[in-house]
Amino acid sequence: MTRHIEIRKNTYLDSVSLMSMSTKANAVEGVTQALLGMATPMNKEVLHGVGVQDAAIDEAKPSDLMIVIDASDEAIEAAVQAVDDILARKDRSATGAAEVRYRTLDGAFAEVADSNLVLISVNGAFAAREARKALNAGKHVMIFSDNVPVEEELSLKQLAHEKGLLVMGPDCGTAIINGVGLAFSNAVRRGSIGIVGASGTGSQELSVRIHDFGGGVSQLIGTGGRDLSTEIGGISMIDGINALDADPETKVIAIVSKPPAEEVAEKVLAVAGAASKPVLVTFLGSDRTESGYENVTMVQGTKPLAIAAVVASGIDESTLDKHPLNIPLIEEVRAKLAPEQKYVRGLFCGGTLCDEAMFAALDKYENVYSNIQKDEDRKIGATDASREHTYLDMGDDDFTNGRPHPMIDPSLRLQRIVEEADDPEVGVIAMDFVLGYGAHEDPVGVTIPAITEAKAKAAARGQHLEILGYVLGTDLDTPALADQVAKLEAAGVTIASSSTNLGLLAREFVAKGDN
Repeated sequence: MTRHIEIRKNTYLDSVSLMSMSTKANAVEGVTQALLGMATPMNKEVLHGVGVQDAAIDEAKPSDLMIVIDASDEAIEAAVQAVDDILARKDRSATGAAEVRYRTLDGAFAEVADSNLVLISVNGAFAAREARKALNAGKHVMIFSDNVPVEEELSLKQLAHEKGLLVMGPDCGTAIINGVGLAFSNAVRRGSIGIVGASGTGSQELSVRIHDFGGGVSQLIGTGGRDLSTEIGGISMIDGINALDADPETKVIAIVSKPPAEEVAEKVLAVAGAASKPVLVTFLGSDRTESGYENVTMVQGTKPLAIAAVVASGIDESTLDKHPLNIPLIEEVRAKLAPEQKYVRGLFCGGTLCDEAMFAALDKYENVYSNIQKDEDRKIGATDASREHTYLDMGDDDFTNGRPHPMIDPSLRLQRIVEEADDPEVGVIAMDFVLGYGAHEDPVGVTIPAITEAKAKAAARGQHLEILGYVLGTDLDTPALADQVAKLEAAGVTIASSSTNLGLLAREFVAKGDN
């Protein structure tokens, strides 16, 4: 094995581009691992943590690009050339007639004076500075960057509120503004349902379920995951609700979030209650059933939320195929599992999808472990072995520090799928596959070999291992939903029709006796 380390001085690439190029570099034949990143202190620390230490890396500045390639001795030269070609294609694409690059925001503002939204995708250490510059120029802001201090987030959102502008983020992975998808997003029809989401894949899931049920999305406003915390107080959520209430194209407002701070939930519901339009709200993991406001309905789960939204938008409920839970399938799978196969292992790219499945399990079982568990006694780390029922959000910071998001580079999940199959007490491995803009070009195809290996391991010891998959996407996405589902079915994977159904099926497949 040979390691190639290269530092390219003053070569800045945004995090979205780096994630995409890292995925392509890791797919090069002969490459064991390719790491592309800016030479920030955090990225250097990540490299040191995986045993990559070099004087050139230590001396590199945050404006420098670090390239680390591990490949077999015979393949290293070709691998380095292939990665060079990937970087060169990025450079060439920037010179095309359809794309213009500006070195500063001021230069972009001067050339495109009527722009009104800026997407920030720089290292988190610099994101707040650029966002503040955009706000002071009168632009709305979407901050894809993470690792922005909470104090900076509060300051930015207070400034935006004062100026009548929106800040989506930090760590905002999804938005659809005037029909244009930003960051990770799906191709959905336009319509009259406006979404405000404090969860990225939760908002994606809601948008595709609305599309599936025949509705359409007017706007999808992301807030970032910390917005409904006590520290931030729901500033962007509240501003988003008010913006949708004032939007003539929006007839119904749908809100989705992971569990908010209770006092912030009250503030958000009060603003929703003052809106002139019907508002549907899902706080995942909350058992609240009443909002206290006539126009605000609490809904449990993303699929029920989508159904309620499309019905409120005017679609006849009797015409909907609601994809009810397949009870005969549950009995069929239970019959295939050995008595000792009593646990679920959930391996998720989407944080909210993981949350929804985990909360479904928690409604039935106590022994549920996760890296996003609120119960510290049942919280495990990214490198910890799974225990009993385990649900992992592999897009969480513990997994992604210095690495691309698993929706772009699924390599860590592929390893984990095979590892989980070694446990004879595992009956079900549940996982999501997220399609759409920004995601891997073939998330199912790249995962099939790991699924096949996992099922073969179980079969070798005389067990059936149930692989349960959910594909988040639409017929308009590339690749198309039907194509990805067909590949999974051909590999013997059971398909859930929604995130909600995935969680319910997984927990019921392994139910034993009176559990």
